[in-house]
Parts: sequence; structure tokens; C-alpha cells
Amino acid sequence: MSEQSATDPTPSAVLGLRHPLRAVVGAILAGCLFFAASLTPATAGGWPDRPIRMIIPFPPGGVSDVLGRFIANKLGPALGNTIVVENRPGAGTTIAAGQVARAAPDGYTLYFADVTTQAINATLYSQLPYSTTDDFSYIALVAAAPLVFMVPASSSANSLEDYINEAKTRLGDEALTYASSGTGTILHLSGETLKSKTGIDLVHVPYKGSPDAVLSVLSGQTSGGFSALPPALTQIKAGKVKPLAVTSLKENVALPGVPPVANVIPGFEVMLYSGILGPAGIPEDIVKRINSEISKIVRDPETIKFYATIGADPVDMSPEQFSKHFGELTHAMGVAVRQSGAPIQ
Repeated sequence: MSEQSATDPTPSAVLGLRHPLRAVVGAILAGCLFFAASLTPATAGGWPDRPIRMIIPFPPGGVSDVLGRFIANKLGPALGNTIVVENRPGAGTTIAAGQVARAAPDGYTLYFADVTTQAINATLYSQLPYSTTDDFSYIALVAAAPLVFMVPASSSANSLEDYINEAKTRLGDEALTYASSGTGTILHLSGETLKSKTGIDLVHVPYKGSPDAVLSVLSGQTSGGFSALPPALTQIKAGKVKPLAVTSLKENVALPGVPPVANVIPGFEVMLYSGILGPAGIPEDIVKRINSEISKIVRDPETIKFYATIGADPVDMSPEQFSKHFGELTHAMGVAVRQSGAPIQ
């Protein structure tokens, strides 16, 4: 609520005037001032005085869910209140993104977004019910992690080259299938990019999240697929799926010995960037406060240790750097979407 200046008449002072007309006018003015103040977005001075909700546009178990809940559990106490996590999957993350874009810009609705929700969707969907650049406040980038390409444990492919060579012999109705966490996600785009860069024929099978996609590979329902690391690592360590390559330009600490896709396809790099957004118009002091607390969290040794277990790297950026970074990613991913041949929705 906006503070009244020292020279503004208070309601009690106005009503204390002897002239009846002045009293009426003063009462109306005071009411208008109170109403206008009630419409002013919250500022950090009294924020947060109630729980904050953090919307995650994916089902439980995926990298966004794992990272988002970890950050929420750290950020809530740092801000002095509770952060309630809500999973809102569906429609390539556009349902959750639209909900956030329409929310009040008061700092009580946050969005744990990734490169799919903003950078990819800006091109993949010909019409969105929101603008990925104008309808969001970019608050803090928190992590970057590669993907892993995996196949069933029973697969004869022991390397990405093996998989590509087999795919070249399987055409039309016999084409290999690959799983993703949904149409329009970064896993889908990575699969389409693999197809376009190698000339192989693969059939996309979308699921409602990374855990379901991993299970489809594990069971042999699909011949392989890209996955974020958290939902895949347990099955990899149990020997139920085989990791053939990672999408970073170097090996990942969580999967030592697994080579980069770039060893087979030069320049192939896909990183899953995750960060916190909110609806456009959140007061600058709230944005800066959240960003400041996130900066402390990602630098904390406990966070660094946790990130290493899921193959993620901590990232620390100002809101301005974050916004610029995602703007550059939106352009780069737009080019990748068009080059991959992924169908525009």
C-alpha cells in the first residue's frame, strides 16, 4: 500500500473541518486515496505477509519439480514465509504460463520456468495467449543442466553411433520411436534436432512428463529418448536404461564416462536452463529481494553439493542479465525449432 505524504490531509483531519461541503469533499477524497492505495502492488516493506505460491509447469519427478521444490524450501525461510509448490502440467507448459501471466503482480505468484516454457514456446506455437517477453518479470536464473540420451538396457546399441546406424536401416513403418516429456518440450526439440542433423527417421512419442518418458524407454515401448538427468539417473544407476550421450560439450559429473553428443554431431549442445519468473509488473524491490536471496542460495555449499547429484550447475544472474539471457535463448531456440523441422503448433 502506498504511504501518504506528510502534507496530505488524513481522513480524520478532513472530517474535522467545520465547513460541511469541505467535509464531504474531504471524505470522498480520503476514500479515493484509500481505494487507489489498495490497488498499488505490494512492496518489499510488508512483503511477504502470507504464503507465496510457486507454479511448476511439469508433473512431479522431473528436473523442474526437483529443482523447484529444492529452491522453494530454501527461499521460503529466507523470505520469512512459506512457499507452496503447485504442479500445473499440460499443453506444453502453456497452461501454467498463461495462469502466471494473468496473475496479480504482487509477488505472491512465482513461476519455476525453463527454456521450454519461454524460449522454445515463443517459436513453436504460432499463437500464445501471452507474450513470453512482455507478460513476465524475469527474476532469477538458478541452474543449467544437460540432457542425457538413453536406450533400454536390452538395446543392442552401446553408443550413440550404434543407435544412429540402426536408425538408418529402419524406415517408414519400421522406424525407431523416441520418447519425450511432451510435444514442444526441450526433449522433443532435441530429438527433432538429432533427426535433422543425422538424416535418420524417428517417430516422436510424447508423454506427460519426464518420469513417464523414462519408463517408456525402460520398458522398451520406445527405442530411446532424451531426458533431464534427475528422472533418468535412478534408472541408469539401477542398470535399467543405458546412457549413450549427454548434451553438454563435456562430460557431466553425475554421469562420468558418458560422452557428449557433440563427439558424434559437432556443435550439438542443449542445456536446460531453469529460473524464477513472475507476472509482469512485480515491484522492483520485490524482484531484487528474491534475486538477492537466490544469489545466496545458489552459492551455498549445500546447494552446490545437491546440484552435483543431479548433474546441474548453479547459475547466478541479475534480473537484467536473466532477461537478456532468455532473450538470446529465445532467438537461438527459434532458429533450432525451424531447422529441426519440429511442427509448429
